[in-house]
Amino acid sequence: MVDWSNLLPQGTDFLMEWIAQPLMLALGLGGWVEDSFEACEWVVWGLIELTVMVCLMWPIQKLWPAERASALVGHQKHMAIRSDVIYTLIHRLGLFRLGFFVLLNEPIDTVMGSLHVQGWPTYHLEQWLPGLANSAVLTFMVYVVVLDFFNYWIHRAQHQWSFWWALHSVHHSQRVMTFWSDSRNHLLDDVVMALLGVVIAQCIGVPPSQFVLLVVLTQLSQSLQHANVRWSWGPLDWLWVSPRFHRFHHSIGAGHEFSPGVLGGHNFGVLLPWWDVLFGTANFDDRYEPTGIRQESSEKESYGEGVWQQQRLGLKRLWRALKFKT
Repeated sequence: MVDWSNLLPQGTDFLMEWIAQPLMLALGLGGWVEDSFEACEWVVWGLIELTVMVCLMWPIQKLWPAERASALVGHQKHMAIRSDVIYTLIHRLGLFRLGFFVLLNEPIDTVMGSLHVQGWPTYHLEQWLPGLANSAVLTFMVYVVVLDFFNYWIHRAQHQWSFWWALHSVHHSQRVMTFWSDSRNHLLDDVVMALLGVVIAQCIGVPPSQFVLLVVLTQLSQSLQHANVRWSWGPLDWLWVSPRFHRFHHSIGAGHEFSPGVLGGHNFGVLLPWWDVLFGTANFDDRYEPTGIRQESSEKESYGEGVWQQQRLGLKRLWRALKFKT
């Protein structure tokens, strides 16, 4: 019988011993060998996520599609989906986290260490909720709720601040939404989000092992939310974000606009719809609208077909938004 509990550490050890360590030594980066073990763990989790996505979410889309005929056909449809696959592989195979680690890990540690030396406290949730540390499951659930609260407000800022929307609109420009679409983001937007996530996790004392699980849970849930499936949780839709709930957030002229041309929208919850209900942004209508952005669907503005074009146009929109601010 296969011991499934050992597959993750065995896979991490294999990557470390046969790929990461020899590569680091060959590049003269022997001092980083120990740090690369964490990167190998992210890769193994990413491979597990990709397996779940392809083996489970792909058949689900075929069986219960929300949209059988998209706004794009032929070459444009192929390019749209291929771009999302590339974004997904960049993230799930650890390439983005590797770049983030190389560029920003040391500055983050330096800044956080300096703040702690100067008396900046770390608010461990176990200190606020006595007995929480006695249950790993309960601790994990509390961290899910707290981090999702922050993510709700960050997501609202992405939609309400024009300079941030200039980047985040890359994610919403997809008119052929599938389970691959979750990772379709401007890379600068991803850097900002990852930076905020690390800082918040350190400030509230999320253990590194639980942080990995939180990210994996969030990514898998968001992949399902973006899947082209006609699914809701029925009366339990208020409990966890469903594909129907999130699809409305991506709908043209409704989900990400309060009114035509006015940034805002509905259904910002990343995992939990609670915050949308509490702060008046929830919409539980049983609708499966076409996805995309009003300006692109009316051919007033292009958001790019390929990855590099989407990245370049995103920077141009950011510059335009910042220029108009000043």
